[in-house]
Amino acid sequence: MKKLLIALAIILAPFASEAQIKTPQASPKGYIKQTVGLTDVEVTYSRPSARGRAVFGNLVPFGKLWRTGANENTIINFGDDVVIDGKTLKKGKYSIYTIPRIESWEVIFYLSTDNWGLPENWSDAYVALKTTVKEEALTIPVETFTIGINSLDQNFGHLEMAWENSRVALKFEVPTEKMAAASIKKTLAGPTWNDYYAASQYLFQSNGDLTNARDYVDRAWEMSQDKPYYLSRLKSLIQAKQGDKAGAIETAKISLAASEAANNQDYVKMNKDSISEWSR
Repeated sequence: MKKLLIALAIILAPFASEAQIKTPQASPKGYIKQTVGLTDVEVTYSRPSARGRAVFGNLVPFGKLWRTGANENTIINFGDDVVIDGKTLKKGKYSIYTIPRIESWEVIFYLSTDNWGLPENWSDAYVALKTTVKEEALTIPVETFTIGINSLDQNFGHLEMAWENSRVALKFEVPTEKMAAASIKKTLAGPTWNDYYAASQYLFQSNGDLTNARDYVDRAWEMSQDKPYYLSRLKSLIQAKQGDKAGAIETAKISLAASEAANNQDYVKMNKDSISEWSR
């Protein structure tokens, strides 16, 4: 009998592990992704509901640090540096903590993002930026805690948080003008040597037009100041494939010297092998 029970337990074990009960979360996950100007901003958070409870001043005490949501950290990710209240916040992920008060909220961007609720040991060294934003009383209550990125402009957006009868909107500025100007300058300046290198490499590796491949690699060679070993290596391979072995050897010697200086032994060996082969 004992052996039979053991055998049944082994057979039923996989089914038991799969048969997990699924129930909805009391504070379901929310996710926002919004492009502001040219900057992507993402927010992941849990959304508690009031359910008849008094929220601010009760469930969320005034003047005390709040996780700004429920469960795990509320996390915001800025794709570029932003400016808040005249201070620069570097691009990256932050957890958002707040201290709600009757007429204003303190908003804190915190470097540690792997906490459940409040950090066990709060460290001011992890505070990337802290600011205060005016609170707005709502005439229509918000049942479920809501974060949004609204009131958008090419150069700024507003991180909005609302629950019960309270709402705050924190303005953040994005570097749209700087990024657009850099993009325009780069595009109007024409292709870089790396663009020509990539085009030449593609044509060579895909058995495309060797004449164009040679033209592109020559342009990359002229534009490049450092003449990296992989660029001269590609040029030597194209020269050899075109039948110009003497030119390929000379270019391979340049690549060999550069790869030795960079201590890239793979390219050192490839160049030595090619020089030996093309010298026969």
